[in-house]
Amino acid sequence: MIHRMLRYPSGWEWHVLQQAGHRPLQKEPLPSRKDSAKQTATALLDKSAIELAESATEQSEAEQHIEQTKKLFPECANWMDVCEERRTNQIIVEDTHEQGPVIYGTLMFQISEHSDDVQPFHFWLTSRRLITIHDDIRLPLRLQTDALTKKLGECDTAPEALFAMMSVILEPFHEGLDGFEARLGELESSMRNENRTGLIDIIFERRYDLLHWSHLFIPIRELHGAAKEAFMNDLMETESFKRITHKLDRIELLLKHYALEIDTLISMDDAISNFRGNDIMKTLTIFTVLFLPATIAGSLWGSNFIKLPWKDDSWGFALMVTIIVVITAIIYVWLWKKGWTGDLLHGRKPQTITGQEPPSRLSRSNRHRMKSSSPSPRSTVQELAALSSDQASQPPLSRSRKKRP
Repeated sequence: MIHRMLRYPSGWEWHVLQQAGHRPLQKEPLPSRKDSAKQTATALLDKSAIELAESATEQSEAEQHIEQTKKLFPECANWMDVCEERRTNQIIVEDTHEQGPVIYGTLMFQISEHSDDVQPFHFWLTSRRLITIHDDIRLPLRLQTDALTKKLGECDTAPEALFAMMSVILEPFHEGLDGFEARLGELESSMRNENRTGLIDIIFERRYDLLHWSHLFIPIRELHGAAKEAFMNDLMETESFKRITHKLDRIELLLKHYALEIDTLISMDDAISNFRGNDIMKTLTIFTVLFLPATIAGSLWGSNFIKLPWKDDSWGFALMVTIIVVITAIIYVWLWKKGWTGDLLHGRKPQTITGQEPPSRLSRSNRHRMKSSSPSPRSTVQELAALSSDQASQPPLSRSRKKRP
């Protein structure tokens, strides 16, 4: 384990612990046929012995570094042992007599654009000390930018510096949400233009993507609340904490908006599926009713009866077909008058159903005629003024009127 300590002007310390990875074993080519079996066996034994000795040396050096780190921070010994195997989120808040409030745990962050590339961020936080353990070197490298280094130098406490780091770590989170928003917009456009039956699978895939980002966001929000619980007003008044608060509120608002959009898409797909099902069942019912007379006649005339009406007559078949056509036409006319067949068989447009013509279809001359026929406000005012002047010029009516008997 590699230990690096950074001390800042305000007096707080940042200890970066990087777990040293094992060197991969290099595969050598097989010996040639000219080598004897004895030489080959001896070379393989020597090579395996050297590799075992090197791995044992590296393991012993790593264990020595770990033991030295535990001696340097005895209060973190149990936490270091747990961090070696932990790959889940955990936030713990404690109040100690020696160091005051302490927050420690693990946060899982997505390092790249791939959803499977999630790495742990182990941290131990007090008011004057921040200890972080990294399994992947990409995360500490991302925290070594010039802007963040300058901002960390301006921080007064370790909790303020941790939330300044959170702003940098959350940058891939924003990029992932931007990509998710683009894919969600493509899904909405495809659903509007061509509502295929397989879109529900894509909608649920977007729902799983949103659950993935929500699962990564909840521990960060939990850490935000745990920091307010532990450090109270000393942290809440700092600039870094206020910035991360606004950023988390913005992310939470986006997640809620995306969830609402996906729920709307699912509801729309469900409504369209129900409408199509009802439309299909209604169409099948109408065709069943229309062909019911022919079905009944065919069933009766196909029976093995000796005496059937018009069986031996030459005009019997034609008369039967005529009766079936007439009855079918009567049924169709009755269904049409009820309004149960027009939308299905003719596909009428909304303008024809309401009996109104859209405004866009009016010709330019018709629109000009409508404008010219409508009175202007100025002419209306002049007419009212003339009417009032005529009334004023007329003599007033006498108040004495004869009473009717």
